[in-house]
Amino acid sequence: MELKQYQKGTLATLREFLTEARIEGPIEAFRTVTGEPEQAERMEGLLSPYRPLNGLADTPYVCLRLPTGGGKTILASHSVSVASESWMEKDYPLVLWLVPTTTIRKQTVEALKNPKHPYRAVLDDEFEGRVRVLDIADFGQLTPHDIKSNCCIIVGTIQTLRTSSTDGRKVYAHSEDLEPHFSALPRKIEGLETIEGGRKDGTIKFSFANLMHLHRPLMIVDEAHKAVTGLSQEMQRRVNPSAIIEFTATPHSNSNLLHSVSAQELKDEEMIKLPVMLAEHPTWQQAVDGAVAKRKELHDIAERDEKYIRPIVLFQAQDRNQEANVEVLKGYLVETGIEPNRIAIATGEQRELDDVNLFDPNCKIDFVITVEALKEGWDCSFAYVFCSLANIASSTDAEQLLGRVLRMPYAKEREDKRLNRAYAHLASKTFSAAAEALKDKLVAMGFSEIEAEKSIQSQQPGLDDGLFGRQARPRPSVSVPVKLKNEDVERVEGIAPEKVQIVTTAGKQSIKVTRTLTPQERERLSTDLPEDVADKVREAVARYEAEHEARISPAERGDAFVLPALMANVQGELELAETELLMEHSDWSLLDHSHQLQPSDFNLTATADAFEIDLDGRSLTIRSRDPSTQLSFDVEVEGWSEQGLVLFLAKQVREPDLSPSQLVEWLTKTVSHLHVSRDLPLAGLMQSKYILARKIRERIATIRNDERGKVYQASLFAPEAKPEISFDDGFEFRDGMFAGVRAYEGDFIFQKHFLGPDFVPAFDGKAGGAEEMCGRALDGLPSEVLKHWARNVSQHGDAFWLPLEGGKFFPDFVAELSDGRFAVIEYKGEPYATNDDSKAKVAIGELWERTSQGRGLFLMVEKEVDGLQPRDQLLKKFGA
Repeated sequence: MELKQYQKGTLATLREFLTEARIEGPIEAFRTVTGEPEQAERMEGLLSPYRPLNGLADTPYVCLRLPTGGGKTILASHSVSVASESWMEKDYPLVLWLVPTTTIRKQTVEALKNPKHPYRAVLDDEFEGRVRVLDIADFGQLTPHDIKSNCCIIVGTIQTLRTSSTDGRKVYAHSEDLEPHFSALPRKIEGLETIEGGRKDGTIKFSFANLMHLHRPLMIVDEAHKAVTGLSQEMQRRVNPSAIIEFTATPHSNSNLLHSVSAQELKDEEMIKLPVMLAEHPTWQQAVDGAVAKRKELHDIAERDEKYIRPIVLFQAQDRNQEANVEVLKGYLVETGIEPNRIAIATGEQRELDDVNLFDPNCKIDFVITVEALKEGWDCSFAYVFCSLANIASSTDAEQLLGRVLRMPYAKEREDKRLNRAYAHLASKTFSAAAEALKDKLVAMGFSEIEAEKSIQSQQPGLDDGLFGRQARPRPSVSVPVKLKNEDVERVEGIAPEKVQIVTTAGKQSIKVTRTLTPQERERLSTDLPEDVADKVREAVARYEAEHEARISPAERGDAFVLPALMANVQGELELAETELLMEHSDWSLLDHSHQLQPSDFNLTATADAFEIDLDGRSLTIRSRDPSTQLSFDVEVEGWSEQGLVLFLAKQVREPDLSPSQLVEWLTKTVSHLHVSRDLPLAGLMQSKYILARKIRERIATIRNDERGKVYQASLFAPEAKPEISFDDGFEFRDGMFAGVRAYEGDFIFQKHFLGPDFVPAFDGKAGGAEEMCGRALDGLPSEVLKHWARNVSQHGDAFWLPLEGGKFFPDFVAELSDGRFAVIEYKGEPYATNDDSKAKVAIGELWERTSQGRGLFLMVEKEVDGLQPRDQLLKKFGA
């Protein structure tokens, strides 16, 4: 299962933290990782100083925040190997996997035991199938051989271990079944609970908690905001974990938040349906009717999609002592013509979804009624419509139910944008109250306040702006009365869902156009309507566009705005100058680089019970952390060999661009040099193999970066390089390209933004900051100089970029001048204007400019240069 970019980034941050913590300790590692510029920007406003656990100061303890739908459990599966390699340095770790409820515990155990499930597949791949999964109730089945030879995962609830008194708790009780785990140990070991009274008084208690304390498991905590209490910390001291990794959408204030994923990142990766289209109804019956009608509309759209989708409504009924309870709601649905076999009830008492595959095309269920039983452990991405008849402002379950509706089917956007949205129908006295309540639920699911507000739009005409008190400029519209057949309605609604809608009021149809149509959309609208209707609509649209000509953006008019891409000449062919793509055409070999690690890079010194390792000027200690598996540091162990170490290292450092045969040959020379030439003991190398793998991984990364730099320079900057620009492969700016990106919310109205004043992507930094002021200066240039400009969105798949050695450079602004030239503009604050990153950006920007032969201009704008403000810098560059 291929991870999404935000998931890879989350794991990379976790790996970096644990790697640093192994050497510097968790406090300093947390400060280092969160202080890096990119991470600091991501975590702005979320960071707090690292808080070590009482009594476990040296135990790494961090939280990873992912909004609902972000795939916390698949990341938890991956984190086992990350922690095992980067911190625990064990071939087969012991994992205590804690979840908040019994229902989720059972489902997690089932998934982790299933060889076909993605969660288990991750573990099998990392540990070569040597994985043992147990429910905490079955811990007596765990054997010493299991712990020694398998990655062992024990799944339990937080409540099982959380207690102020261990009396009466099975996990803290003496169990003869566990005797084999303790038979070789001394009579007493510090930190282990002992038996009180009787002939065994003072001896080690054979308990599950003592077994955990002895082996120091990795502790994974799902939905951690429910776990951080004083008792939980007491429980953690009893278990004595080697590391604690929490996964949640809503971190507790005491959690050490290391990494946070935004809802926008999930949207960009097509993981969730957004925005949530909100409709408010004065009565619960009207809310139900609206939800049923919306499901039918989506069903008709889904039938035209390439993959099977059956949109489902998820109803949240009121409690049994209220009017719109489960039975009343089902009765109302049946009375309105819904067949009973299309309705399923899922409550604590009625579990009609058990053993039902809602994804099966033969499944008849279109409506699911619950109160709160689906809040956990239920996932069907066919759920599209959330209809709450309860007061969601006071409901503690609504956010969990809403979260079920946000999952995107197949994690892939559909061609018809209406299938990329979620829909909420709420019974509420006022629209503002419904919008606020829905916003609060999204925040409770891990959205930021701004993300939550941006993720809610209205299904109802006239309410699509200013839901939360910030009025946008009124958006004019035109409505044309029509009478259409169903097939005509389907075609028209698919043309441009954000702009063209079929509205039915009091039984009368009309076509409503809310934004200017592109020429292609206008042509489709005329073609797909009956001739008599098409004429009326064409005339009305023409009048509408004439009346509002002043506010129509160039993008809405369909104007062309294409910036040329930088191309490199590779073996006589022009290729997009993307460094990774250029590397694919390079025949670099690892064997061309030194395999030798010098003492300053990596060194071992044996002591009585440990190895002291010197690693790039830093030192750390390797010693056995488990009294039952203490090893002698000068004794060869059966199975330990140079070849075995080479194969282990090859698995640890493998990458798709490394030839397996070359890698093994290079590693063989590396190990031989360490063991034979430098006379480092094989036992020491084997027991520090994870540290050695880390060092070799870093060495190979350095080699790869050197090769990447050579390829980059040779392809673009060398005397023989022949870079060109290409409009055919260029970057097209077009209407709607940044849909879903957070928009500018300030008071300034930009007049020359290519996408229009309502669709200016937000600027970096604070409101009214330097970057925004640069945008204002650009917008204010005279018309004889500037035709139009656009805010370029960093890391967006459609945005303009230029290659760098280590990735892509997304300039802040792009522009087309009135004389036909194009401009690329980067704003840099004073502290960053002369650093190496900025110098690299200037170099590639100026190369793009030179290659364009006068058609392109590049400029690095600063707060002030030689007394010139940003406006004057722009005018000087443009020759005005």
